[in-house]
Order: sequence, then C-alpha cells, then structure tokens
Amino acid sequence: MERQKMSKSLKLFGAVAGLLIVTGVPSFAQDVDAGKKVFRKCASCHAVGDNAKNKVGPQLNDVFGRTAGSLDGFKYSKSMKAAGADGLVWNDETVGKYLEKPKAYIKGTKMSFAGLKKDKDVENVIAYLKSFSGEATEEAEKPDDAAANEEKKPQTKVAAAPVADAPMADHGTYHLGRPALPEEIAAWDIDIRPDGQGLPAGSGTVARGGELFDEQCAVCHGSFGEGEGRWPVLAGGQGTLTDDRPVKTIGSYWPYLSTVFDYVKRAMPFGNAQSLSDDDVYALTAYLLYLNDIVTDEDFELSSDNFTEVRLPNEANFIDDNRQDEPQYAAGLEPCMSNCMPEPAKVTMHARVLDVTPEGEEDEGGAGAID
Repeated sequence: MERQKMSKSLKLFGAVAGLLIVTGVPSFAQDVDAGKKVFRKCASCHAVGDNAKNKVGPQLNDVFGRTAGSLDGFKYSKSMKAAGADGLVWNDETVGKYLEKPKAYIKGTKMSFAGLKKDKDVENVIAYLKSFSGEATEEAEKPDDAAANEEKKPQTKVAAAPVADAPMADHGTYHLGRPALPEEIAAWDIDIRPDGQGLPAGSGTVARGGELFDEQCAVCHGSFGEGEGRWPVLAGGQGTLTDDRPVKTIGSYWPYLSTVFDYVKRAMPFGNAQSLSDDDVYALTAYLLYLNDIVTDEDFELSSDNFTEVRLPNEANFIDDNRQDEPQYAAGLEPCMSNCMPEPAKVTMHARVLDVTPEGEEDEGGAGAID
C-alpha cells in the first residue's frame, strides 16, 4: 500500500490548457516533433493547423505577434484582455513566461494549468507553435518572381454546370430524408450496458491509463482527479453522500462501471470527443478505478473479459425503476397532462425558507461543484 501511495504521489503532473509555453529559461535546440508530442497536453483545449477553431481555449495559429486577448470570436478573461490593452504581445519570451507559471504571469487568467516544468519542453512547444505561425514561415513561403507574377494574373472562373433537380423519393409524410444505413446506425449505437452488452474488444492497463490521463485529462480534472477550478472531481468523496455538498465520483456514487466507459468513449476528452481508441478507453477506465482505490494494483489490466467482474461501491444503493408497479400504472391509467388540479397551483413556500438551499462560504464552489 505504501508503494502504491508513493507511486501516486510521484506521478508526473502533466497538463496544458493554455496559451502556451515557457521561456526566460536556458536555451535548448528546438525540436518541432518533440514539441508536437508535448502539445498533446494542450490539444484538449487548443487547436492548431488547418481549420483550427476555438475550443475551451483559443486556437493558436499565428499566435506569435498577436496581442493578448485579441482573437476574434473567443471570450477571454478580463485579466487577459487587460494584459493586451496594456501592451502584452505574444513572443518567445512572453509565451514562455506564461506557460511556465500562467496564474502568476497573468493573475485571474481562466487557464487552470499549473505550468510546464521542463525547460526543454517549453522550447520545443514554442518551436511547434511557430510552425503554425506566419512569423516563422514567411521567408519559406515567399514565391519566386516568376511564380509571384503568375499568381497575380487574373484567373477566369468557370461557372458550374446546372444540375437537374433529382426526383424526390416517395417515402415519409413530408418526403424528407431517407432511411438510415446500417453502418450509420452502428456508428450511433455505441452505448454500453451494465451487463457488458456493447463492450468492444480491447484492454488497457492502469499504467497506460495514467499516461493518457496526464496528456488528455489532467488539465481539467487535476493530476489525481481532484478537479481543477470548477471542473468535476473524479476521485474520492467516499462518505460524503449525506453532506450538504456531496462529492459524487466513481468511487462514491456511480453505480456501474459501464457508465464510466460509455461516457469516456462517447464524450471525452473535452473538445476532442471520440478521438480515443477502445484500448485507450479501457486504460483510462482502469486508471480511474485505481484513483478511487477500487483496484490497487498498478499492473491491473481492464479488458472486455474481466470488465463485468468489477463492481463499484455504491451499486447496491441504486434500485430498479418500478413505477410500472404503482397503482395508476398497474391499472393502465394514463397520467394527467393538463388541467389536473381543480384550481390554479399556488406557491406556498420558497426553497430558501425551507432551508434546502445551501448558504455560507463553505458552500460556494464546493468540491465537484459545477453550478
């Protein structure tokens, strides 16, 4: 057990949610390929390259030379806008200092990342980001005179030939759409049942899950599932379900492991959903079990073969939906949907008066709060 605790405490604190990187540090030979690997930690919140769009954080094409907080279409924090208004422009030095200690460099920034720890990682990510910056590619992209003159020649646009109206399919009340193809249905039919129905073949270890979690999840959920800022807590919470602010996690509340797998596969990582392989999802699920002490062996491997053997601690406290056994349903009566009361409904008490609304400093932004 001591070895397991030590292993958890020595886990690399990975994550990058923010604009970028660190410098003001010793200079290293910059490596674009190495920077691309480090940038995986940023990819859940930031995009670069063709068709890059804003996600949780702004897209980072042409970030060098850009005034802080100035990219159209992204909602920056007041602190970031103020920094830009005061003259902050992103370059090697400022980008580096920001990623080294984001919250210290711009107090009040929304970026939850604690900072890159390795100077070489900082240098390499800067090199990678510069490969998507006009500042770095301007010289390489200058055309020769002949090519430039050729590009200046007016181009004749050829109008597309008109296409005859296709005959309308004779199906459906409004003659819209078509029946879904089997492969289209299969693409959406990805839910996983508690009994294992729907599980894909595959496997993943706790160790591999830890690596993936650092790269893809820690920026929002913290290195140990403790949650960054107001992002959800993923570990702990045992014994809190009767508290004013219960911490509902896999280890304290969720009833079935299939729900964990299904959600990670369907919706994570945030901003890049369904980018994980099935083996990656197994590995992340195994790691989440480890963070919640449901499995304690770092060598544990979760697979389609042993998946249903794992039981979550709170499963017994969930009951089947038995509403069909209630009198009105058992008698086959239709529930009333309108004019169900002889007179208009009246508000007789407010939640705050009933004392069901949490108050006080300890209730603001409690662990796991998303409100």
